[in-house]
Amino acid sequence: MYAILRTTHSYWAYFVLLLLVVAAGNALLGKIRGNTFEVKDLRLSLFGLIFSHIQLLIGLLLYFISPWFEQWSSLGVGGVMKSAEARLYLVEHPVTNILAIVLITLGWSLHKRQTESSKKFLRIGIFYSLGLVLLLSRIPWQAWLG
Repeated sequence: MYAILRTTHSYWAYFVLLLLVVAAGNALLGKIRGNTFEVKDLRLSLFGLIFSHIQLLIGLLLYFISPWFEQWSSLGVGGVMKSAEARLYLVEHPVTNILAIVLITLGWSLHKRQTESSKKFLRIGIFYSLGLVLLLSRIPWQAWLG
């Protein structure tokens, strides 16, 4: 079960990152060009939101069944924090990615309250971009690409 979830989490991340790049880029271009917020813009943003939430759920399941999780017991909090790799997988990656998903969700929620297209694009563009930057900052690149 762990191997399946880990593989799913890794490959699903490609979809999430691609959708967030497209949604954030589309929103920022829409704002710059003064476009009208249309159904395609809504759907791009919505798919970015949905895929990132699915990734979060997969990640949370993976977190609790992962062999890394046992290090909380064996090393304790101090031991986990002293180990760069354990700290990345047990603290930095999950906390930063949860914050990223919160920002993406906030961008989605704030855009719905706006009536002007430029403000809708701005909310999506800013918050999805910030979420994307946070996600990219805590990907364990050596394990993901290796």
